[in-house]
Amino acid sequence: MSGTSDWLDDDEDRAWNAFFEMQVLFWPRMARRLQQETGLSEPDFAILSALVRAPDAQLRPFELSGVTQFEKSRLHHHLTRMVGRGLLTRERCPDSSRGAMIALTPEGRAAITEAFPRRAAHIRQLLIEPLDAGRIDALTSISEALADHLRAEDVTLDDGRPAGAEG
Repeated sequence: MSGTSDWLDDDEDRAWNAFFEMQVLFWPRMARRLQQETGLSEPDFAILSALVRAPDAQLRPFELSGVTQFEKSRLHHHLTRMVGRGLLTRERCPDSSRGAMIALTPEGRAAITEAFPRRAAHIRQLLIEPLDAGRIDALTSISEALADHLRAEDVTLDDGRPAGAEG
């Protein structure tokens, strides 16, 4: 396998497999604990936490899409379910006659307020406690570097042109 540029070398393969397996093990545990203890799904949590931090606890759907990385149809359906559960309201946007604002209800605020300390406990138990201070610093540094790289990659097209540039 090593020796050709088409395949990962042994160190690259080991890094990839460790990263992948960690996520496969980590995220379902986080989601299961959140659901069992709060009744919220990961998408619910992402949307509610974005709203609770937003000015006036409301955002436009495209802003929520940026937070959740949901495509438009999936976000629309998920927001509709959350409105039906009384966690959110959909209101007319004052700046756009065709736009909507998604707003947190008192029930939604209570749900996310209850969920935050539980999520913190899950993070501590599954991510922080197994690591010593040096590894936490390394994890932070690596995560920031990868996030910076991925954000920078998002602003260019596959052919290297800035996103939005006409061809």
